[in-house]
Amino acid sequence: MKNLIFIVLGLSVFSCSQLDREKSSVMVNDSQNNGGLTLPDGFQSSIFSDTLGKARHIVVHQNGNVYINLRTVRNGQGLVALKDSNEDGKADEIEYFSETAGTGIGIYQDHLYYSTDSSIFRMQLSSQSLVPEGQGELMIGGLLNKRQHAAKTFTFDEDGYIYVNVGAPANACMEQGRTKGSPGMDPCPLLENSGGVWRFQATVPGQDQMEDGYRYSTGIRNAVAIDYNPNSKHVYVVQHGRDQLHQFFPELYSEEQSAELPAEEFFMLNDGADFGWPYCYYDQIQDKKVLEPEYGGNGQEVGRCDEKEDPIMAFPGHWGPNALLFYTGDMFPERYKNGAFIAFHGSWNRAPEQKGYHVVFVPFEGEQPSGDYEIFADGFAGTDTIESPGDAAYRATGLAQGPDGALYVTDDNVGRVWKITYSGQN
Repeated sequence: MKNLIFIVLGLSVFSCSQLDREKSSVMVNDSQNNGGLTLPDGFQSSIFSDTLGKARHIVVHQNGNVYINLRTVRNGQGLVALKDSNEDGKADEIEYFSETAGTGIGIYQDHLYYSTDSSIFRMQLSSQSLVPEGQGELMIGGLLNKRQHAAKTFTFDEDGYIYVNVGAPANACMEQGRTKGSPGMDPCPLLENSGGVWRFQATVPGQDQMEDGYRYSTGIRNAVAIDYNPNSKHVYVVQHGRDQLHQFFPELYSEEQSAELPAEEFFMLNDGADFGWPYCYYDQIQDKKVLEPEYGGNGQEVGRCDEKEDPIMAFPGHWGPNALLFYTGDMFPERYKNGAFIAFHGSWNRAPEQKGYHVVFVPFEGEQPSGDYEIFADGFAGTDTIESPGDAAYRATGLAQGPDGALYVTDDNVGRVWKITYSGQN
């Protein structure tokens, strides 16, 4: 039997009073009026915490304790634990811990799982303290870690598996990356260890991607947004579509077309499914999957793409989907039950005007959407006109559901966390 691998991570705890709490100059100091958010009638939002650091994904334990993975360490620590001990809707206990930083975070069998760009670890949650006990235990290692699309996000099913997004470190698998005139590699060698979702045993330590992982679905460029739907028993993801169509192929795509194309695709995963990247993309305007220009496409031709899986829904290009959550709580009105919330982070590759800085809701019936998407929470950007991501005050990044059914949203610009509730009163 292969030896199990354990990594001991340095663990130290800092209270929020020990940390530098500098305010960003781009912050919108709006603790009133839903923390600056626009929400549907009957919903309210409060600022649960602020200026935490680059807060990525978030999870809430059944006891109400909140855990967040930071994109970069702050004062040497990369995970944050928060608690609202007096139940006023704001965190009054904040502790930083762990020397790692990343994006993915989740809870499974009373353990806190969290990712770096190359590994997934877990810690035992404690009933006595806010911070988990002991040191980090390596669960999955050897995950491809390149500069592009390195964030490792994950979700758990009900059968003991963990599903991990391994983004492809490329735009369109070109021979010379992001270079005009360079053709796409065919077949694309990156699909051997990236560009898909890998499945592992959730509770077995010391696994390696290529030795122990199973490539569950492929042809997915990068799916930071990933969640298991307990109602349909499927894993779903929302893909970041490719960039630079006009820049590389101005004879085929105008700037306006390149801003909208390709779609950000919402996928329902199945064992062995192939969604077509890098050979294909989905054109939501034509309502079909077409051949990528690096592989001989002209913006109209379908070619081999008729053999690839279509999305269950398509969003405008370059909105930047970063989190997906299927709502199972009882606080929100019945129409939200089993539906999907998606946090859009925005993207650098959208000209002349940036879009996508909001959280949308998609109603579901069974395995499929039962209606069009609608903007649920808006106002993160703090301005109506965004010419670059740096213009946005906040960028929605992570989503989590509390035990009471509240919805938490993180921002990875300065580290604000909103708590959205429903009272039925305006």
